[in-house]
Amino acid sequence: MIASSRRQFLSWSRTLGTAALASRWMTRGAGANPAGKPVGLQLYSVKANLQEDPAGTLQAIKNIGFGEVETAGFAGLSAKTFRKALDDAGLVCPSAHLSFDAANLGPTFEDAHALGVHYVTSGGLRASLRPSVTSTSAGMTVEEAKRTAALANRIGEMARRSGLQYAYHNHNGEFVDQGGTIGFDVLLHETDPKLVKFEIDCGWMVVGGRNPVDYFKAYPGRFPMIHVKDFLPPGNPGSGDGKTREYAGAELGHGMIDYGPIFAAANTAGLEHYFAEQEGPFVRMSQLEAARQAYTYLHAMT
Repeated sequence: MIASSRRQFLSWSRTLGTAALASRWMTRGAGANPAGKPVGLQLYSVKANLQEDPAGTLQAIKNIGFGEVETAGFAGLSAKTFRKALDDAGLVCPSAHLSFDAANLGPTFEDAHALGVHYVTSGGLRASLRPSVTSTSAGMTVEEAKRTAALANRIGEMARRSGLQYAYHNHNGEFVDQGGTIGFDVLLHETDPKLVKFEIDCGWMVVGGRNPVDYFKAYPGRFPMIHVKDFLPPGNPGSGDGKTREYAGAELGHGMIDYGPIFAAANTAGLEHYFAEQEGPFVRMSQLEAARQAYTYLHAMT
């Protein structure tokens, strides 16, 4: 994170401060899910369990209380077989993170239809850009963002023709300052709102020094989905050398991000689905226990 982004992030974190931590727990017991929608889980959060026992893990997720999931692979199964396991567990899958070969999107869309999803979502498109990106240390450059936007528009148009909706999921590289602009803003400005939607990973956006609330207010209708992810505060202030520091993942409710204001803004901006996600490390509890913690946190929010 460069110095200016770090200052934005730290300023926002201080603004939340103790009040955010208090409000996080004051909302417990309300007994209503955010936006009145089913609590969702990004299945990457329980990938180890899925690999060992796909059907049993999906049933365990349903038993916790989750109503929706988002896939990130099929645990070694075909999309059709994975769909049956979802149906057997009583889980709805509105979105899937899939691989995108821009030269051959047929198999991707076939998997999407087999799963019954509406959103075909990519966790970035860097691997699909031609020519490939040679330097990744400076985050998403303006040139890369423009090429990514053009590719996203093409994918979005092909998805539309297949009866699907394409969505782009961010990490933190899209928020590295590039001389007064950032890649994420370029993506928003240069993609067709009808063809390209966005799934904000709120955790990575915050780590990148930006506030999801600002984007929900500025671009209503562009963000039908979010990832609800938390991180532990950084241990050191950093050197200001422009390099992104590592942030350790945290269970929801145990990190530094208060999701009350984020959901309030997202709801008025057209939120349709939200998915809890933790990428690790899982040092305090298992993946399924962390998923249960995420459900408890989200289910208690209004």
